[in-house]
Amino acid sequence: MGPLPLVLILLTASLLPAQEPRFAPFEMLWKIDGGTVFADLSFLLDAPAGRDGHLAIRNGRLTHPNGRRFRLWGVNFSFTANLPAKADAPFVAAHLARFGINSVRVHHLDWRSPRGIIDSAHPDSRHLHPDSLDRLHFLIAELKKRGIYTNLNLNVARAFQPADGVPDAPQLGFAKGVTFFDERLIELQQEFARQLLATENPYTGLAPAADPAVAIVEIVNENSLVEAWVRGRTLGQGPDPNAADRTFGDMPASYARQLDEMYQTWLAANLTPEQLAQLHKEAGNPVPRLRPNEIAAAPELRFHSEARFYIDLETRFFARMKAFLREELGVKALLVGTSAYASGLSPYPLLTSTAQLDITDAHFYWQHPSYFIDPETKKRGFRIRNTPMVNEPNKSSVITLQRAAVAGQPFIVSEVNHPYPNEFAAEALPLLAAYGAFHDWDALYWYSFEHSDPSQWIPKYPGHFDSRQDPVKMSQLALGALLFLRGDIDTAKRIIRRDYTAAQVRESLRLPSAAHAPYFTPGFPPELPLVHSTRAGSLNASKPSTKWPRIRAPFESDTRQLRWELHDGLGLVSINAPRAQGLVGHLQRGRPQLADVSLTTATPFGAVLVASLDGKPIAESSRLLVTAGARTHNAGMQWTPNRDSLTETGGPPMLIEVLQGELQIRLKGAAKRVELLPLDGAGRALGPFIAPQRTLTGIRIALGEHDTPWFFVNIER
Repeated sequence: MGPLPLVLILLTASLLPAQEPRFAPFEMLWKIDGGTVFADLSFLLDAPAGRDGHLAIRNGRLTHPNGRRFRLWGVNFSFTANLPAKADAPFVAAHLARFGINSVRVHHLDWRSPRGIIDSAHPDSRHLHPDSLDRLHFLIAELKKRGIYTNLNLNVARAFQPADGVPDAPQLGFAKGVTFFDERLIELQQEFARQLLATENPYTGLAPAADPAVAIVEIVNENSLVEAWVRGRTLGQGPDPNAADRTFGDMPASYARQLDEMYQTWLAANLTPEQLAQLHKEAGNPVPRLRPNEIAAAPELRFHSEARFYIDLETRFFARMKAFLREELGVKALLVGTSAYASGLSPYPLLTSTAQLDITDAHFYWQHPSYFIDPETKKRGFRIRNTPMVNEPNKSSVITLQRAAVAGQPFIVSEVNHPYPNEFAAEALPLLAAYGAFHDWDALYWYSFEHSDPSQWIPKYPGHFDSRQDPVKMSQLALGALLFLRGDIDTAKRIIRRDYTAAQVRESLRLPSAAHAPYFTPGFPPELPLVHSTRAGSLNASKPSTKWPRIRAPFESDTRQLRWELHDGLGLVSINAPRAQGLVGHLQRGRPQLADVSLTTATPFGAVLVASLDGKPIAESSRLLVTAGARTHNAGMQWTPNRDSLTETGGPPMLIEVLQGELQIRLKGAAKRVELLPLDGAGRALGPFIAPQRTLTGIRIALGEHDTPWFFVNIER
């Protein structure tokens, strides 16, 4: 076929007559023994993982040892998902590889058995369960065989015990904040690291410390002494027994007293006699630490002194752990300190300490559930806002995460999700894959794949975070691997650097969140990351950045491949690259111009994407993958009247909203045969090949006739 008029090559979100939503059961299949998998993305993986040596850093980005660019497209395993039976582990690894997943973050490992790796047969938390360690080793080996790297987390949720020699252990909870300064807890963290990283894996013949398939080691998860101070968890009042979520609780009084003593010693060593005299005059002697309600109005010297103290404690802790891991254990993996996780707080004080490690990291959840205890039933409940992210670009995951990227350093996102039961979750994966590639992120991990071992895997949402059973998220994970790993989306042409003075970094803690989140940089346009990339530069600059480009809606990337637009407050994002194109959001809004696809839909919200499987542009490709995702939920799930919580969680099977519409794909040149294949939960044939309707410019696919969120298109030329 010859060149076509522009009017024929537009992707248009048009309106079909309204139809009642139709839901159908669809089960993801992880344990398969046969059948052709048409949506097999394992070709993106280099097996075995680490075959050429340890990952390296060149020009601030992850690379293979030879300098070739490398990214990680991963998922989190939590609790017993990390400890599958040996009969299941090969199937689990093969399943991940087929979906293009090349890394697993081993998370929440430090629980007591059988939920984690710490042996509950002992009264302390200092022994690893032999069978659990063996299962973990076997899983790491199976992942490695298929080109899947491991990201090992050290301290996440360990319950320290009195038998560990830890005072007030039952009141410590996850010991957030305390892990940075208590000498006994630091010793125990190092002991655990030695046991986990220096013990030889019999299935690889290498200790994890030396294994090139272990790509990353993370020291602590979502942990910051600065954040604990600002949020009122260094007061010494102990955890709230009535709290619905005890992950983050105030430290016991004994540790607050220890922190008081350390603060007085630090002041004497780091302030001049004149400064110390002024501080004593303003606050008394000894100088009391500021409470959260005192921070905003505190005199400059008092506020900055205490902020410096906490930043210094964090910095010294990470330096000490880095030296221990590198010099004593010989860890070759790249190191992460912790993530920038508190989106309502400035990330720059924490980045001051974590940037001394190899990689910086960030977490974000769009509308994370808020938990509460029902006063009558005493049961834990939750609420979510349940609104689409495309409607609020300035608060989106994309923008919030990018604030923690540091110039000259690899940047990863090790946790992100639209937690269930958000009805707009179909927007999450395509947007993060596309904009993550645009910003040249080094890794992107979805939280979580699973929390339980495979014997418990059933087709239902067991909680808010697992993706393993979600047909829309899993099919999008496969297509997202193409966008992110293969580099289908071009990286930004321009990176806007943000330099901060050390005083500005500390002062950012006092900026009101409502007016300054997520960037806490007065004057900075929050939508800038939708147009250009941006990274924090110096956090100790002599002169801060103050001038920024003007940004206006609609927000089109400087590569012209991504466009985020609003129509009467309703968002629509278009992806327009040669090998990947699609629409995400309110599908009946706007008329974005893309190259090779057109869409009309009766389903108001969802995500429809087309990607080339053979690496050629869509119009020239012989194999295409199509995803068409909308809502998913458990059978029998029931919303509250406000649709912000559930009265019934429901059960199997998983139901998908069958996206209804019409998709046209332009094909360049004559095609002898075109076949459409609806796919099952493993990416295999869901029935016979179908001949789609031919058009003057290509093919037309009727969406809604097949109960599946994804399709394979075979084109014989």
